Amino acid sequence: MNHPELIRCIEVIEKLRHPTKGCPWDLEQTHETLLKYLIEESYEFIEATELKNTKMMEEELGDVLLQILLHSTIAAESKSFNLESVAKTLADKIVRRHPHVFGSDSLNLSSDQVVANWQEIKKVEKGPRKYSIDSKFLHAPALESSFRIGQKSTAVNFDWEDYYQVMAKVEEEWQEVKEELPPGGKHDKGRVKEEIGDLLFSVAQLARHLDLNPEECLRDANRKFINRFQRVEDKVKAMGTTLEATPQAELEKIWVEVKTHEIKK
Repeated sequence: MNHPELIRCIEVIEKLRHPTKGCPWDLEQTHETLLKYLIEESYEFIEATELKNTKMMEEELGDVLLQILLHSTIAAESKSFNLESVAKTLADKIVRRHPHVFGSDSLNLSSDQVVANWQEIKKVEKGPRKYSIDSKFLHAPALESSFRIGQKSTAVNFDWEDYYQVMAKVEEEWQEVKEELPPGGKHDKGRVKEEIGDLLFSVAQLARHLDLNPEECLRDANRKFINRFQRVEDKVKAMGTTLEATPQAELEKIWVEVKTHEIKK
């Protein structure tokens, strides 16, 4: 099986990192400086997927591949690992964790059984953990981390019984936020930060109890806001003015019009 364009990509990245003939910006990059781009490109691929835009998906997945190639090339320069070893490690892991496919005995497993087996094999490979919930749950966006922490805590029988109890917790945390914001505008920023964090965590658990992913909920809300705001801006431009020159009361009126039009559709 030949992959000439993949080989070409590798060669392009190696040229970018050439010590004397490469690109100054690319040569300055390290694993640490590139982290934000890997996260950014991953989210752009997620957006393309949610929009069901296959052309955009192809482009954004290429940008994710760029980050993988850059990290692998940087590592190869210090002889710590390279793209070949990354691919080998991945293939070996996939084979180990799919004994029903690659093992001597072909097993007829359900999807749920496959996931359970994967987790058991992973547990053996990684060895016992000191704690059920540890820092590995922080290796994701904050709302997603809250969601996963909740999933793990319910797996060890530490959870609310139903979403009504979680709703009560959300109300309790919201009340605690309000208590930290007395009339007069003076407040302890550290305390407010802590209470808002507790509120967001409890909202994430409410979403989980309703079989919703809070990260997806917030991403959808962000997209909805952007779409509405763009419609507001279109209307403002059609009036021959700008957002900055339009009174807030007028912007809010246009916002309500846009929202009402969406509901009627």
